[in-house]
Amino acid sequence: MPGGVDDGLYESLRTARLERRLQALPVGAAVWDKIGSAAAPEVLARHVAEVVRRTLSDHSDNARREALVNSVVGLLEASDDDAVVALEQLLAVSVAPGVHRVIRPATPLSETALLTNTPDEPSLGAELRAEMASADQVDLLCAFVKFHGMRLLTDELEELRARGKRLRVITTTYLGGTERRAVDELVRRFGAEVRIRYEEQSTRLHAKAWLFRRNSGFDTGYVGSSNLSKSALVDGLEWNVRMSSVATPALVRKFEATFDTYWNNPDFRPYDPDRDADLLDRALGAQAGGGSSTLVLSGLEVRPRPHQERILEALDAERTVHGRHRNLVVAATGTGKTVVAALDYRRLGGAERSLLFVAHRKELLEQAQRTYREVLGDGTFGELLVGGQRPTRWRHVFASVQSLREVDLGAYDVAVIDEFHHAEAPSYRALLQRLVVDELLGLTATPDRTDGLDVRDFFDGRTAVEIGLGEALEQDLLCPFHYFGIADNTDLSSIEWKRGSYDVEALDELYTGNAARTRLVLNALADRVTDPRGMRALGFCVSVAHAEYMAATFSEAGIPSRAVTGQTPTVNRDQAATDLRRGDVACLFTVDLYNEGVDLPTVDTVLFLRPTQSATIFLQQLGRGLRRAPEKAVLTVLDFIGQHRREFRFDLRYRALTGSTRAGLVRDIEHGFPYLPSGSRLLLDRVAQEVVLANVRQGLRGGRKALVDDVRSHGDLSLLAYLRESGHELSDVYGRAGESWTALRRDAGFPTAEPGPREDELLRRVGSLVHVDDLERASTYLRLMLPDGPRLADLTARERVLAHMLVYTIWPDLGGHALIEDALTTLREHPAFVREAMTLMRLGADEARVVPGDLGIPGVELRSHCTYRRDEILAGIGWADGTRKTRGQAAGVVYSEATNVDALLVTLHKEDKEFAPSTRYRDYPISAELFHWESQNSTTLNSAAGRRYIGGTSRVLLFTRAARSDEFGGGAPFVCLGIASVVEHHGERPISITWRLQRPMPQQVLNAGALDAA
Repeated sequence: MPGGVDDGLYESLRTARLERRLQALPVGAAVWDKIGSAAAPEVLARHVAEVVRRTLSDHSDNARREALVNSVVGLLEASDDDAVVALEQLLAVSVAPGVHRVIRPATPLSETALLTNTPDEPSLGAELRAEMASADQVDLLCAFVKFHGMRLLTDELEELRARGKRLRVITTTYLGGTERRAVDELVRRFGAEVRIRYEEQSTRLHAKAWLFRRNSGFDTGYVGSSNLSKSALVDGLEWNVRMSSVATPALVRKFEATFDTYWNNPDFRPYDPDRDADLLDRALGAQAGGGSSTLVLSGLEVRPRPHQERILEALDAERTVHGRHRNLVVAATGTGKTVVAALDYRRLGGAERSLLFVAHRKELLEQAQRTYREVLGDGTFGELLVGGQRPTRWRHVFASVQSLREVDLGAYDVAVIDEFHHAEAPSYRALLQRLVVDELLGLTATPDRTDGLDVRDFFDGRTAVEIGLGEALEQDLLCPFHYFGIADNTDLSSIEWKRGSYDVEALDELYTGNAARTRLVLNALADRVTDPRGMRALGFCVSVAHAEYMAATFSEAGIPSRAVTGQTPTVNRDQAATDLRRGDVACLFTVDLYNEGVDLPTVDTVLFLRPTQSATIFLQQLGRGLRRAPEKAVLTVLDFIGQHRREFRFDLRYRALTGSTRAGLVRDIEHGFPYLPSGSRLLLDRVAQEVVLANVRQGLRGGRKALVDDVRSHGDLSLLAYLRESGHELSDVYGRAGESWTALRRDAGFPTAEPGPREDELLRRVGSLVHVDDLERASTYLRLMLPDGPRLADLTARERVLAHMLVYTIWPDLGGHALIEDALTTLREHPAFVREAMTLMRLGADEARVVPGDLGIPGVELRSHCTYRRDEILAGIGWADGTRKTRGQAAGVVYSEATNVDALLVTLHKEDKEFAPSTRYRDYPISAELFHWESQNSTTLNSAAGRRYIGGTSRVLLFTRAARSDEFGGGAPFVCLGIASVVEHHGERPISITWRLQRPMPQQVLNAGALDAA
């Protein structure tokens, strides 16, 4: 601490109403004798401030320091908050054991500041040194670490280690900016824990930030442009914001939460110089040289990325739960499908099982072999069967489809067929007819082919899992996009609507030769593309004539272009693609030729010149430009929007991009799509926004009559057949409160089962069974509802609990029934309700992509990773025993004495309509195994609940949901994450607890709530 009176403390004491009470302080009679009994309050304040300063500077007597500050605080009144804060801050920076000279930062611990390294303010380096002197833990997050920057903090880092304080550093190898000497010294000399992300193509970690945690609660942080480098800390034009747990508590909370989430992300790997130096050197060298180290055997275990983990979970569920061993994975280009196949093979037993990997090009086979070798950690794994190369062992074979005509295919345990959309080709069909294996895995990015075929037909019409563009963008696997929706003033309202789309001939007449629209397209291109002549673009047109017209018009405007359609000879198509890659042609105009199956990663601009309602085709065409390529930072998308018929649905494409519900999409449009993946933007001009918004709202207002008319128009179909044929989703049917498929069919004039006495009431509740997602629960619920279902007395203990769960799901208030048995009897009198409930539960269970797990708690008949409504949970833990109503029980924590279970019901995003930073960082997953949770505000460590949580005397079950409501319009159900135990806790009212889950949470739940976007 600098010499002299602490001015901040003096000012705070002077303005506090202390008067003579200051004389009661235990600072010694000599002091008061010296200043006199009649001294003015400001004189007393100055002398007390000086005494406090000197006492706190005495590092040898921490007890005396704390006693003095507590004495002063005890004299202050409720209105003297500033004095209390000043004293606590002074104590916070003064009681660090072993500190010979306490240095206070120039910015008080309770204040914020913007540091720009200007001459009249302290440098960032000076402030960091002062902050470190009193910190109990230091966290550093930076894209790269430099030795020259680190050496400026040498004394403070050594002192931090001497005091036994923790130092954590997260960094990357991006662009080769990190220096290994600096990282090694952080670990060896300063005792730092370092975690590194070995970047390949890009980094999501651009943050540069310091966090200083203090046991006193006075945490501070710096966020800005400064890495650990000399220019950042001393003289660079760097900007950094200083935050404080006093002035900006929500920001500090977010910092702590996000850092801890990154720290537990397996992508950031612990660094040990003795073990990992060569790996770091290779990664830094590859980055600096523009190469990649991904196919070099690193000695590190290959771990799945989050989206890949979700695929693996789904495959496990398909095999374990559903007994399906022919599975199709659909994932966007660039998502690492081959890595998934190799990881899946490793989980199935790896090299112990024979493998046949099939692709149609030698390059794909060689790359796949290298990937499997990396994943398996075996540099000799596999043999090639392609282009004259033949195996000698024939146990693990990577083969071209053409080379397999004369090969015995009965000897393999696992078969993987890459690019499965080629499966309709005669060679693939012949292969599939001969192939008999234990596990067949198909990989494709494009299941819907333009020739009308669907490769899902080879898998009973089912996809094991599908990873869309939105998720791939979120994982930074694809190039971000800037989408511009531009009103083009064309009126489509009079064009005939046929079979779910506009009449093509009429569209052709409207667009081909339309000079005014073409000028608008060219002007929009000039406004939004840096150099239209230097772009590499695809334009999707309505017809061959339209494509040829656009190519001619663009070429006349000085933008060299060509039309490439199904009528174009193959050799000319290939040449056009080559010319586009080389930049000899700026734009290729086509109809549907480039929807799938073509690799043009250099495409940086996409023009949508025709209305496309199909979300699948829209995403396929958009995806042509989302492959990463050197010097391509972003994909520019221009979508030209006219005045549409009522039948056209904009919501399909935008929901596919954003993942929003139809109602949520309205908010997205109104607020400019604020929650797109990092780097992507979706902008509608004023007129286009009005058109799209009116269209989406019209769909929401379509009303029940429109839905009934649509059901009638498709004929007498089952629910599942109707959803497939109409393109509607389950939420379109059940998203209106109280809607049911039975009632829609009746009003459409189709036959249904006879109604029962309480039919209307029950049909309004049938949608509450949409969430049931495990086969065993669905089958038990169904058996309990059948007319000849068992009596309650004849059920097993588990079945009796499930009976309670079913009844409470239908009737949270028990529906006027005195006994559970009576409620089951009522259900059995309603065959139409039972039939629809059966359909919903079978549909939900069939779509389940998780494997249920037993909890092992007597009397608790819930399963980990399954989905339950609040009412079901209360019955499942024994709280709702047939004598209580669950309606109105909305608490986030429920304790059941019957089973000694604490159920924690967590909503991750507590505000449905707006981003709420004050609540976002209270309850969140840190990793797949760790979860941060805050108790109710009234809970203390000594309360009954606090003792149960911390002491582990009850079994804690954790349940989460993404938001309060879902697309079905009611309260969203919860996913049971299973049993949780305390890892650490701090504070009270509320208590902050980190729980460890007995079983890692499903990846989809982790994605929904995680703060980690790295």
